[in-house]
Amino acid sequence: MGLMRFVVNPTSRMTQERAVRAYLSGHDRVPWTSRSSWNGELVVIERPVDDSGNFHIPWEVEGYGELMLGTATLRERPKPYNLHVELARGKLNQVRNQIAEWQAIGLAVPDRLAHRLKEGLELFASAATTQNDLDISSKHAEQALIAALDSANLLTACYADQALAARHRQDPQLTTLLGANLGHTLLDDFTARQYLMTFNSAIVPLNWREVEANEGNYDWSVYDKQVEWCQKNRLVACGGPLLLLDQRGFPDWLCLWEGDFPSLMSFVSDYVETCVTRYQGKIQIWECAARANVGSVLSLTEEQRLRLTVRALETTRQVDPDAQCLISIDQPWAEYMVKGEWDLSPIHFADALARADLGLAGVNLEINLGYYPGGTPARDQLEFSRLVDLWSYLGLPLYLTLTFPTSENPDPKALRQTSPKAGGMPGGWSTAAQRTWIERFIPLILSKRAVYGIMFNQLSDAQPHDFPHGGLFGAEGRPKPALATLAALRKYHLK
Repeated sequence: MGLMRFVVNPTSRMTQERAVRAYLSGHDRVPWTSRSSWNGELVVIERPVDDSGNFHIPWEVEGYGELMLGTATLRERPKPYNLHVELARGKLNQVRNQIAEWQAIGLAVPDRLAHRLKEGLELFASAATTQNDLDISSKHAEQALIAALDSANLLTACYADQALAARHRQDPQLTTLLGANLGHTLLDDFTARQYLMTFNSAIVPLNWREVEANEGNYDWSVYDKQVEWCQKNRLVACGGPLLLLDQRGFPDWLCLWEGDFPSLMSFVSDYVETCVTRYQGKIQIWECAARANVGSVLSLTEEQRLRLTVRALETTRQVDPDAQCLISIDQPWAEYMVKGEWDLSPIHFADALARADLGLAGVNLEINLGYYPGGTPARDQLEFSRLVDLWSYLGLPLYLTLTFPTSENPDPKALRQTSPKAGGMPGGWSTAAQRTWIERFIPLILSKRAVYGIMFNQLSDAQPHDFPHGGLFGAEGRPKPALATLAALRKYHLK
């Protein structure tokens, strides 16, 4: 049994809830099965292996809110590590390595970045050499961590500016898709006008639960009109997910067939074939399956979820061989794997499908930011950049589907039992924080050539939706400030 321990000073910075969400990962960034706890003095993490690894924990940083941060590679040792010092070391190490990689491909690093990084390194040196005095060491380590995060943001902003400029020299207007999920009701005239000013594509959800609430009785009325609206307004239509592998995706009547996997396979084939046949030639991109890597529905095993995903891909390709077929991966950093219920990490799940020669045309990464459980902890811009770079090794087009909460209050129209973690953003989750996040992160994502589309998981909080307060329109139907930011980004960067 492997064991690592971390001392926290002051102890008020740590809670049991925060410690439980911590995990260890290897060089491949895949979390190990582990159990972490807080005993009032130390964070203790146990695991079945004793290899060196990176420790990750949600940590509140002044000016940044709560971020999932990681250490550099650590070996096991009897003496506890100073968590403050190791988090600062990890981020500084990450920034320095990324600067070297990007400078090798021609990135020009501004003086203010070099100056801020130097400040961080000097503060870290003070923290690392005064660890016999926890108060002084922790104070300097916290300042070093802030400097490291400042440096990371300066670095990614610099990269985004230069990479976007290079892309625009080749193509004044990028072909990247920008869209949102239209939901299960029709848009009113005001919302539709705002939508067309902002987006160049749309997700028609085609939720099986909504289409076939009763076995054999299909209701396409809303989706027919949504597809027609997309065609009329020359929006690229993305259909699906055809197979949403959670409780909100399967119709209730399928529960009668729980445990009868051959029958489930047959029902999946019938629905996918019926749906794709109906909209063939009208929908350009099919999201064949979503949340298959994490879904918990009808007691399906990981292998069965993989087989259902394969069946959805095969059926879609047979019916509409000219369409692009995607699969969606939820929680791509894989924090959920610490529970030990999965054999395949998210990227290995996608890689298995990519290698199976099924005609997979892309992978969609679903990131529902800040929600717990079932969402993705907040991370800094450099971590997002590294995530996209990692997934680009698959050699497939990438799409990102995002949700950003704008309130911590109860949401009566939210269908999922989850909520954004308090303290996740400086000043809390708000419409202003949503706009700021989009201003900083969307240009970075657009700068990545591997990214072919950016979608938003929820358009409006005024209709029933998955995640609390995650829409771009509020509960009263008015647009949130982020919508205007997206419209400006689309106008400047996209066709």
